[in-house]
Amino acid sequence: MLKVVGRDEVRRLLRYKDCIRVVRSAMSDLSAGKTNQMLRRITPIRGRNVLSVMAGVMAPEIGFGAKVISVFPENAKLGRQSHQGVVILFDAATGEPVCTLHAGEITRIRTAAASAVATDALANVDASSLAVLGCGEQGLAHVEAISHVRTLRSVRVWARSHDAARRAASELSGSLNLPVEAAKSVQEAVRDAHIVCTTTAAVDPLLMGEWLNEGTHINLVGSSDGGSAEVDSTLVVRARIFADHREGVLQQGGEYLRAHAEGLVDENHILGEIGDVLNGSMKGRWSSREITAYKSLGHIVQDVASARYVYDRVQEVGGGSDVVF
Repeated sequence: MLKVVGRDEVRRLLRYKDCIRVVRSAMSDLSAGKTNQMLRRITPIRGRNVLSVMAGVMAPEIGFGAKVISVFPENAKLGRQSHQGVVILFDAATGEPVCTLHAGEITRIRTAAASAVATDALANVDASSLAVLGCGEQGLAHVEAISHVRTLRSVRVWARSHDAARRAASELSGSLNLPVEAAKSVQEAVRDAHIVCTTTAAVDPLLMGEWLNEGTHINLVGSSDGGSAEVDSTLVVRARIFADHREGVLQQGGEYLRAHAEGLVDENHILGEIGDVLNGSMKGRWSSREITAYKSLGHIVQDVASARYVYDRVQEVGGGSDVVF
């Protein structure tokens, strides 16, 4: 039997507080050399639409798996998720596929959970103000996820459409019982923010490094290929940067690649992985005045670990559909 788990069940079973714990362990294992994964493969379709394939092997109790997902950035305008596809989980003992899950929903939750892990590892412990650029599903998810690792006292959100930002602010204020303000500009959004998350579909930088105060932590999330960058090279140079997966960022991290092409940084500027900080092999923040950055491209260990958690929960509480395969 092959278990099939749809979007609604993934959302019901994969809570942020649990996913943060699961992803933290997966990223730690990645940096400790306990996993085996290929670099993400991206195939252009048309325009900015792409097909991405990721695969990885984890500890026997988790198994191994793959994600095949299309990314259609314009889907948001149609009320659809930009990420569409499946995560396939295999049994480590037999090699049989045991579960297929909705990749778009796993990606939404685990991406924000990973940023929360990075924020917990790198942001100042008293960080309490958050700015989120982009009010799509990732922007909203990041506010909720980060509220689990820091006590937030204020949140600003920005979107290219100020009406969209106002709607997001109203929704977040109600769901999280936090004061959330819709900023009219990127510069206004990040002013005095302790934590910044960029979750946009921008191709070229919309956040300038000179706008950030000392001590800020930033999660760079929206740019997921080598040709796009949400922040300028000044910010890259100013920041102490950690990756979800260093090799991936060196080859596909758009912000780093632009700064590197300009001769401003070399590969040593990507100091290590968040897992290195979690494992204690590298210090994340040396002082409260440093700017720290986490570059997220998304990694298969996050998907497989999250998929395994959902599969185990389905086995415990029931759910999903059984298919003879």
